Amino acid sequence: MTEIESTTTEQNTGETHNHEHTQEPRPLGECEREISVEIPADTVSHELESFVARYQKMARVPGFRRGKTPASLVRRRFADELKQEVVESLVPKYFREEVQKLGFAPISQPKITDFHFEDSEPLRFKAVFEIMPNIEVAPYSDLKAEKGDVSVSEDEVEHELQALRENQATYNSVEEDRGLQDGDFAQASFTGTPIEKQESSLVDPSGNPVSSGQQETKPTGSQPVHMDDVLVDIGGANTVREFSENLRGAKSGEERTFIITYPEDAQDKRLAGKTLEYKVQIKGIKKKQIPELNDDFAKGLGDFKSLEDLRTRIREQLESQKRHEIEHTAKDKLVQELVSRNNFPVPESLIDQQVTSRLERGFRALAAQGMRPEDMRKMDFGRLRQAQREAALREVKASLILEKIADKENIQASDADLDLEVERFAQQSRQPVEAVRKKLTDEGTLERMRERIRYEKTLDFLYQRSA
Repeated sequence: MTEIESTTTEQNTGETHNHEHTQEPRPLGECEREISVEIPADTVSHELESFVARYQKMARVPGFRRGKTPASLVRRRFADELKQEVVESLVPKYFREEVQKLGFAPISQPKITDFHFEDSEPLRFKAVFEIMPNIEVAPYSDLKAEKGDVSVSEDEVEHELQALRENQATYNSVEEDRGLQDGDFAQASFTGTPIEKQESSLVDPSGNPVSSGQQETKPTGSQPVHMDDVLVDIGGANTVREFSENLRGAKSGEERTFIITYPEDAQDKRLAGKTLEYKVQIKGIKKKQIPELNDDFAKGLGDFKSLEDLRTRIREQLESQKRHEIEHTAKDKLVQELVSRNNFPVPESLIDQQVTSRLERGFRALAAQGMRPEDMRKMDFGRLRQAQREAALREVKASLILEKIADKENIQASDADLDLEVERFAQQSRQPVEAVRKKLTDEGTLERMRERIRYEKTLDFLYQRSA
């Protein structure tokens, strides 16, 4: 206990303290339970006196040496603090004892109501908390997983080969003195400045505005967009049309200035509805050269003996990818069917935890994409939480159902399973295995990881049996 100082005046020592709090009764949820707890008056009195003794040793009260303050003065001066100490000491202990006696296993923090704490009286309160629902899992032996076609066509293999050729392309400088044309790549640097368009402010001799048919522009003050040494595919399908139109005919060393107004439904949401003035410096003209599709091309990509060997590997990878996608989709449908077959109440505390988990993942993703913390803080968190509730409810239900199935089928996540997952995590993060294990243990993540492994193994069991 830290040293206690008294800053109250004698005028405050006569105040009475009413610790009885009531609240309007409300119907309990299906997973909620309420208990009444009473702590004997002599127990409360004994605990209070023990704190009074501690405060006497630590308190600094004007006019008294440290440790010599009378107990009666300590009780008056620190009445609120002493009662808080007693509450924090006794309430959790007696709450635990009562729920154990009644056979409850709370999964949420208790909400304390009807609190009564007066001198020489028992300390009484009610506590509301949640427990796990009683789940009787509906039959699942008849679940059927959809089978999909994992065959790979020649066109799909050729598409992947062409993508590999594009990735291995080289860009060679055009030496002849000419302007950019379709099929060329402009090696360029550019700056795009957000602007506003304004009508010309010309007026006639009478002071009436005159339209010149032209528009003036002025910067908006927003941060300009700047890119160095980019390649612009002139006439390319993925190139903004205005770039191709304004850069055709430009020679190396030339600068072009033009304005682009982006539509409201622009693919890049940062540019949607905005107008930018671009200044583009052409540093060179290049032609793309795609390598020939032959054995040498295949050998240059890695451990391939021939082009046919490369084709076989691509086909195997595409089949594996399709198999994974089919399995993932089938498992999702199995979970949906399990959730629809089983109707039981879900504790609100578990839903809230899952909503928080989903939002945290979303915020991490937004941060990785470059969203600033101050922009995140402007979001409507109440609306965001409400939007995540239905998905969180389904996920919690699915987890509880699969946990019951795992119990019934005796499916466990072994230490070997956990070790393998920790090793995989260590490889991904490029850290020593033992350092990763200690970090996960300290954060309390290791047991959650074990639960997730058990969840996946149970889902695998259902999928393999139903397929």
